[in-house]
Order: sequence, then C-alpha cells, then structure tokens
Amino acid sequence: MNKELLNAITYLSKEKGVSIDVICDSLEAVLITAYKKEPDANPTAEVELNRSTGDYKIIAAKTVVEEVENPHTEISLEAAREINKEYEPGDIIQRDVTPKNFGRIAAQSAKQVMIQRLREAERSIVYDEFSNRTDDIITGIIQRIENKNVYVDLGKAEAVLPASEQIPSETYLIGERIKCYVVEVRKTTKGAQILVSRTHPGLLKRLFELEVPEIYEGVVELKSVAREPGRRSKIAVYSRDTNVDSVGACVGPKGCRVQNIVTELQNEKIDIVKWDEDPAVYIANALSPAQVISVTVDEAEKSSSVVVPDYQLSLAIGKAGQNARLAAKLTNWKIDIKSESQAGLAMDGSDAVSEDDQKETAENDILSDLAMPSETVREEDTAEKSPDQEGL
Repeated sequence: MNKELLNAITYLSKEKGVSIDVICDSLEAVLITAYKKEPDANPTAEVELNRSTGDYKIIAAKTVVEEVENPHTEISLEAAREINKEYEPGDIIQRDVTPKNFGRIAAQSAKQVMIQRLREAERSIVYDEFSNRTDDIITGIIQRIENKNVYVDLGKAEAVLPASEQIPSETYLIGERIKCYVVEVRKTTKGAQILVSRTHPGLLKRLFELEVPEIYEGVVELKSVAREPGRRSKIAVYSRDTNVDSVGACVGPKGCRVQNIVTELQNEKIDIVKWDEDPAVYIANALSPAQVISVTVDEAEKSSSVVVPDYQLSLAIGKAGQNARLAAKLTNWKIDIKSESQAGLAMDGSDAVSEDDQKETAENDILSDLAMPSETVREEDTAEKSPDQEGL
C-alpha cells in the first residue's frame, strides 16, 4: 500500500506539474479531514507522513496530568507511566490514534478533496507561469471560435482573443498556429484567464525584437510605434552604434526581416523611420515617404507646421489622412501640413490675392481636411520612393 501511494504521488507530480511537497501537504490535509469524521476523533490530532516510505499515522498530543479533565488532550500520570516510568506531570506524549481500517475509509472520503486541491495547485502554477509573460508574445493553436471570440490553446492553458483585439482583415481558422500579445492574466475561480491581442502596438514591437538581433541586443532601440492594425504602421528606430544603420538593420538583407513581420501581420504595411532628437528632423522623417521642404516647431504647444511640395501634399496626408495621423501618433506632436503654394499665400497675407488663387487655396484646404489624394501627385514621383522608407 505504501509503495502504491508513493507511485501515485510521483505520477501526479509528473502529470500535473505539481511538486511532490505540494501533493504531500494536500494528502496530509485530506487524511486529517477524513480522520476527524471518525467517531470519538481527537480534535487536536495531526498527521505524520513519511515522505520517503509513504508510511503515515494519526498522532495526538496529550499532556500528563494527575487528574484527567479532558481525555482528548490529557492523560493520567498512571497511564503515562505504564508507557514510560519516567513521565512526570506536564510532559507531552505523542500517541498513535490511527483507527483500524483507516486506509480504506480515508481513500473513499478523501478522493474528491484530493482532486480539488490538486486542481487548485495546478491552476496556481499555470497562473504564476503566464503572469510573468504579460507584455510578451506567445504562440498557440486556434482551438475553437465562439461568439466571435477566438480561443487559443497554449498547452497548459487557454487564451482568449476577443473580437475587439482581432485584426478586421484577418481570417482565423481552427488548427492554425498564431502569435499573440499577452495583454492581461487574471486569476479566477476557474483558473488563469489569459487575454491576448493581435492589434496591440506591443505585438509589432515584440515581433521586431524577435526578427532583428540588433534590437534584442540593444544596439538598435525601437523608440516609438504607431499602428492602425491590418492597414499600416510606423516605427521609429535609433542606433546607439554609429556603424550600424538602424533602418537597414530592421529592413534586413533584401527586406527579409521586415517581410517576415509583414507576412505574420497579414500584409500590414510598415514604414521604418529614423528617430532624431531634433523634433523638426524627426517629424520630417515620420512623414516618409513624402518629401518635406521645411518644418517649423512650437515647443510650448507641442505643435509643428510642415511644408511639402504641391505634388507631395496628398502623399504626405495619405489616404483618409492615414500617413499624417500615424506620423502624429509616432512623434506625439501635432502636425499641420501645407503645400508650398499654400504656405506662400499664407506668408503673403496680401489683399491682392486673386479670386482664382483664393478659390484654389480653399480647395486645397478642403482637400487637406478630407485627407483625399490629390490629382496633382505624379506617378513618376511616387515611383521614386526609397524601398527602405516605403511601407512594405
């Protein structure tokens, strides 16, 4: 019986990933619970479990007294000296009070308690493991899809990818392997609840750390991330080593590094720009692939005014204002974009501006507000964009 008990403890430890000490502690609690259901059980009894042999017994401590008032906690001096003649009043005697056939009774009554305690220990271990992985990437297999929520099997646990954290353009298939960003790990009565995301900017940051050794090693620093999931993203990078090109390191040989990330994010376009401590230079870089003539910054208001060539206005603004919006998120600066002709008219401030010029300026202002592509963008100009700066 003892050998079988040790084998069961070892098996449970390996199967559930719970330490032997935790299982033995649970077993001791179960045994004492089962004992206290016995008639005339000693309420002060404790279990003594030998973790090497598997032997166990119920021990009750009794105090030697001249006259017994509580038989559960006291033993008479006469009875004590029958055990050992050297006992004196006040001595503590540990007595074995294990009932006959206790092994079978304990096994029957303690089964459910033991299972419950093992489940609690297992849940605690899973929570401890995944709570340390918050703000990190995990890889799992899509197990099922219910009410638009995607459930991802992580092996020891299950994560949920809610509809609000899914990329709208993505299609999720059962059995598909997927990378997700761990947003939060909660401890519930049913175990660890792991919330993951595919839209969080942290996912893009972690993917670059996985793909670009220079970022992982700290040579290249990823300063900022701006993302519109499934559509387009911008990242700002900076090299601590003058011999290392930060943008080139992220793009990789023939664009392989950034292409792997683009593929993982279902062809989400990614612009990689160089971070600069000078806000004007940084803002100009952030508006890539558009060319910038000048940038004026207001440090107090955290705002900037950018002038671009007339034919680059729609490119700087982007479709539905996307490029300007992402650049503002990336730099954390308010960006006001004007064409060269609009800037010239503003500087003029003259009443002699012709009616046609006023009409053209108004049209450009409306175009800027609506962030619609301008008809003046030339095909040959958009074709000359640098492959390092262009969203892949």
